[in-house]
Amino acid sequence: MSTEPLIISAISYPESDGKPIGETDAHRQEILDLIAALSEHYRLDPLVYVSGNLMFYYEEGNPSAVVSPDVFVVKGVAKDQRRVYKLWVEGRPPAIVIEISSRSTRLEDLGTKRALYAMLGVEEYFLFDPLGEYLKPPLQGFRLLGSDYVRVEAEADGAFVSAALGLRLRTEGSQLALFEAASGARLLRPAEEAEARRVEAVARRAAEERAALEAELDRLRAELKRLKGTSEG
Repeated sequence: MSTEPLIISAISYPESDGKPIGETDAHRQEILDLIAALSEHYRLDPLVYVSGNLMFYYEEGNPSAVVSPDVFVVKGVAKDQRRVYKLWVEGRPPAIVIEISSRSTRLEDLGTKRALYAMLGVEEYFLFDPLGEYLKPPLQGFRLLGSDYVRVEAEADGAFVSAALGLRLRTEGSQLALFEAASGARLLRPAEEAEARRVEAVARRAAEERAALEAELDRLRAELKRLKGTSEG
């Protein structure tokens, strides 16, 4: 009998597939902006995880069973940073996946990925073509019914309601705008968030300067009244 120690090799789950985030500037920016907007929206909820372009492994022991959704939101898991997402560890599939469709991904988005996400139990699946070149219409939504997806019907203004997130999704040019379904408030993108903070800071400084000016005017009026009273006496 051999006395050599038994060496068990650990299964490796790579953190990258070597592919770029997006084919074009528009695709890449859309992915990053949507992740940022959704992350900010759920910032205070410790049990909502927002990510994208992350290796998502769905079968333990099989590193080839992997997909990398452009944008996804998982409810009921801790908001921790992850190197990869392992479904058998987390125990929950995404509530929603958004794929930013392109020339090289459109067939996979409509075929393989659609079937895979349905099998994994992803409640809602949205496709968006920011350039409007490959999908007609450029925004399409699907909701899981049983073991397969059915199309989500657009509202009168062309928006789609995500029941899973309580959000409305609507195209605005090459961007996918997100709105709170209840309040109608728009989820701001990083550039919009920065501009809103700048405008708020300018308004705050103007209010402070106005208050200081009014205080100085009140002081001068009081001083004038005092001097007038002294001269009359």
